[in-house]
Amino acid sequence: MEKTLAVLEGDGIGPEIVREAVKVLKAVGHKYGHRFVLNYAPFGAGAYFAQGSPFPEKTREICDAPEAYPRIADYCADRGLPGIQGVDTRMLTIKTREKGTLRAALVVGDDNGEYAVSCARDVPPISERALIPAVSCREPYHIPGPGKRIAVLDLGIKKNMVLSLMARNADLHIFPHDTPSDQVMACRPDALFISNGPGDPVHATGAIRCISDLAGTLPIFGICMGIQVCGLALGGSTYKMKFGHRGSNQPVRYKDGSIYITTQNHGFAVDADSLPEGCRVLYSNVNDGSLEGFENGYLDITCVQFHPEAHGGPRDTEIPFFDTMFRRLE
Repeated sequence: MEKTLAVLEGDGIGPEIVREAVKVLKAVGHKYGHRFVLNYAPFGAGAYFAQGSPFPEKTREICDAPEAYPRIADYCADRGLPGIQGVDTRMLTIKTREKGTLRAALVVGDDNGEYAVSCARDVPPISERALIPAVSCREPYHIPGPGKRIAVLDLGIKKNMVLSLMARNADLHIFPHDTPSDQVMACRPDALFISNGPGDPVHATGAIRCISDLAGTLPIFGICMGIQVCGLALGGSTYKMKFGHRGSNQPVRYKDGSIYITTQNHGFAVDADSLPEGCRVLYSNVNDGSLEGFENGYLDITCVQFHPEAHGGPRDTEIPFFDTMFRRLE
């Protein structure tokens, strides 16, 4: 059973928010195990911030005399963003490396540790939350292009996925996550593309059903959650990773032995051994051996776990993935 990591006291940043701050952190508490440092002048050694801040988790304290303005404390106060500084982030890092990702809460303006713990415990585990409907488009929309017609299932698509498809002159028909297969096929697509998305892929029931209906009917491509729902649609299984893969320096090994450096941000993965006959591993993670890509030639399905479209990089896999995709449609 998940246990409380610790009650950490520090100096609050931004407005004095208790309940509202906790609600915000419920959405991002699972990310505590995946910090990274940016060399941004106003930060000094850094701080933690709630969802909605443009500044990711940083490390210890805010600079009192920044080289750039506005000061981060003023920025947070002006925008109602709560944060904390002065906590032992090295201890936090060690604990999360031992325990894996944990639920968490941030309270600014109240020093009641028991209340903070109760708030963290009230956060539903990510596997119990259906997050895709909040980030998928509400209605279908069309981005015209002179090239191949691509139907896109939007599970929370990143802008640069759309730009990578547009750069290859794709005629894009983008659909909500739960669109039935007959509505997708009504636009007469040349291929189906499954986007990234948040949370546990088992909640993407509409997308899983659509892929299952269309597998073998037209080429299917997927990125990030796209590989996970394709795996589930084929009868495979997924699992929650202890830490997940985060950041822009994740090495993957292609089937020919070559290594690519990729951007990734996922906490679930496809169990390669659960995939049915006919599926072949394309990429595997160099660090932990987890599945990073597979294909099924008979059903014409190709998926990757990493983000080939990532900007500003690395761009190692953008051309290989997207150019190969469109060459297969010629």
